[in-house]
Amino acid sequence: MTITSKTFQQRRQQLSQKLGQGTAIVRSAQMAVMHNDVEYPFRQDSDFYYLTGFNEPEAVAVLAPHHPEHQFVLFVQPKEREKEIWTGYRTGMEGAKERYGADEAFPIAELAEKLPEYIKDADCIYYRPGSDESFNHRIYRFWQAQLRQYPRRGRGPTMLADLSSILHSLRCVKTPAELQLMREAARIATEAHNLAREAAQSGKYEYEIEALIHNHFRQNGAIGPAYPSIVASGANACILHYIDNSRQMQAGDLLLIDAGCCYDYYNSDITRTFPINGKFSPAQKTIYELVLAAQEAAIAEVKPGNTYNQPHDTAVRTITEGLVDLGLLVPEADEDIDQLIEEEKYKAFYMHRTGHWLGIDVHDVGIYKVGEEDWQTFQPGMVLTVEPGIYISPDREVEALAHVGDEWRGIGVRIEDDVLVTESGCEVLSAATPKAVDDLES
Repeated sequence: MTITSKTFQQRRQQLSQKLGQGTAIVRSAQMAVMHNDVEYPFRQDSDFYYLTGFNEPEAVAVLAPHHPEHQFVLFVQPKEREKEIWTGYRTGMEGAKERYGADEAFPIAELAEKLPEYIKDADCIYYRPGSDESFNHRIYRFWQAQLRQYPRRGRGPTMLADLSSILHSLRCVKTPAELQLMREAARIATEAHNLAREAAQSGKYEYEIEALIHNHFRQNGAIGPAYPSIVASGANACILHYIDNSRQMQAGDLLLIDAGCCYDYYNSDITRTFPINGKFSPAQKTIYELVLAAQEAAIAEVKPGNTYNQPHDTAVRTITEGLVDLGLLVPEADEDIDQLIEEEKYKAFYMHRTGHWLGIDVHDVGIYKVGEEDWQTFQPGMVLTVEPGIYISPDREVEALAHVGDEWRGIGVRIEDDVLVTESGCEVLSAATPKAVDDLES
């Protein structure tokens, strides 16, 4: 279960068709230092991996569809026995051609010498600036050099454009092969969530549950967690990106687990909230059922022709109406639901959006808005998360919650699924992860 070399080739061909007479330059990720001379595990740049499948640092890919011989060129680290002893085997130039389909490959040290050959006859250089400012400036200087020659040559790149404007629209719509990997990532994460729910009990520490989850990811072939896992018990669930995972769980706690895995570079992202002692309190159950109703209503809005914002709008309305009914959100004398939503009064309880694109990146690429006013329209093959929540802070100094009673304080609930837009509606990739009240109580 993996992306084949033919698929990577097809992706490059799709992008090349959109480049026209342009040349695309994509840089690999670099090794990042954790501390002193200790490096983080290497993770390839998502755009670079999407187009090449090449999983080494210090590389540059060039797509030049107008070039008579070399439409796909890789600049890579050469094979060097002494360095490979310390840091692992390298593909090298011949391997870049044989294994990754490059028409030509050069040592990365020859980039400055060789790259002009592939941009001098282009009308545009497509490049997405990254975090390495020195490399960004190198590309800018390549472009400047071509501009200086343009009056004498009468051709060359007169434009420098963001590659993501055309590449990310391809990445946003998943192929059957990509969806197969995402289903596997969801399956592994579902099993981990189910194991975590069975293991959670008062007296255990959050990090014990985190360790169980991560162990299951690796045992089942995942690269590891897709992001730092959130294992938040009690009031910790009101911290949206809580990752300390250090508290000892207590009887009566809810446990919010936001954890997904990365499988062959494709991610899952699932959140479940449940009572660790097997029984919701009345207040916990009320909030949980409201979040679940909002999520189910939002998922129903995921279908071709609807816009990206419709699930969010639906979740916000459901939560706002529910909070008013419970007396937790108190309107002014003449305020109706529409006004509460317009003024974002619900944000004292629900402060984030209802989802994001999902794929090679957890917060995957793809535009959310088309222009200033119009939202992206759902198309089959898009995958997003749907994750409404309610978080009632225990902090007594939050003015908007001053009227909220003790029984509600410290309750944090989020429910998140991975949802694929299909031809006729949607498919919940993480549906096997239980979320009905009856399934969570014992």
